[in-house]
Amino acid sequence: MDSDPYKLLAERLDALPNGFPPTEDGAELRLLALIFAPEEAALAAQLRLTLETPAQIAARIGGDVATLRKQLKEMARRGLIAAGRTDEGLAYGLMPFAVGIYEMQVQTIDAEFARQFEDYYHKAFGQMLTITPQIHRVVPVEQSVRADMEVRPFESAAEIVAAAKAWGVLDCLCRKQQALIGQPCQHPVDVCMIFSDTPGAFDHSTTVRALTQEEAMATLRRAAEAGLVHSVSNNQRGLWYICNCCTCACGVLRGMVDLGLANVIARSAFVNQVAAEACIGCGACVAKCQFGALSVDGIAHVEAQRCVGCGVCTLACPVGALRMVRRPDAEILPPPETNHDWMVARAAARGLDLNVVL
Repeated sequence: MDSDPYKLLAERLDALPNGFPPTEDGAELRLLALIFAPEEAALAAQLRLTLETPAQIAARIGGDVATLRKQLKEMARRGLIAAGRTDEGLAYGLMPFAVGIYEMQVQTIDAEFARQFEDYYHKAFGQMLTITPQIHRVVPVEQSVRADMEVRPFESAAEIVAAAKAWGVLDCLCRKQQALIGQPCQHPVDVCMIFSDTPGAFDHSTTVRALTQEEAMATLRRAAEAGLVHSVSNNQRGLWYICNCCTCACGVLRGMVDLGLANVIARSAFVNQVAAEACIGCGACVAKCQFGALSVDGIAHVEAQRCVGCGVCTLACPVGALRMVRRPDAEILPPPETNHDWMVARAAARGLDLNVVL
């Protein structure tokens, strides 16, 4: 059995539905070595997705409970593993690399980590993006959907915000990472939104800035007005974040540009529609579309297969000639009901035994 703790951890992370593909030159191992000490990597490689208390982990893998508790608490504090309350007390578990460990490095990312991630991104990250069900899906900008269209709660960014009991915002790690390698973009950084079912969950956080519901809605509007695409985890229930993304920085969306991949994100159930009689052919919408789905030939035209249904372009139209309408039922692939359902489907697509990591 291989004794390299980083290789063991990399293999464990790749056994998760999200994936963490290996590279020929070990780029993924260098990335892990920047944030995990060897003993931390060895411990994380033995954790499960299901949260376990230190006593339960010790009973399964050996070790002193007090020592394990201290080590696990420190690792959770640094965003290396997950932590949460269970009936047995505070418990810990493995997180995917993305979405998970990578995003939790927003407070500590430096130029070296940014460079190492970029190296890994170009060598292997794209393999994670081409598997269905996709990691992320798009939800449309609220003002973009035609008034007579049904919008289900899991399809609405505003409904996702309204359903939460606590709200917070973080800096976008993707835009910070790109800035650190000398490729900054002009989109706002402080727009990564996070939610909880527990009131006041972020009030004492050192990494998340707590928001009121009204402030969360204002952040959502600010992101949309800046031309950012709302994306969430690809399931219907238990949604706990909204990424406000761009193709110039987002680790998922720029796969369409940098890596030439078409199917990196699950499109929304909506597609852009042009009111020909109202369109003045100004091209403002074309400039806003990050997916090349719009063109102007006298009036605007939509290439439905390229449109992801984000609705960002509608905010740019000076005459209100664009609105999102629901796609035909045959073109809509409903997202999995829960995150567990998503994991089951994703594991099956990758030929994995999910029970190994639960």
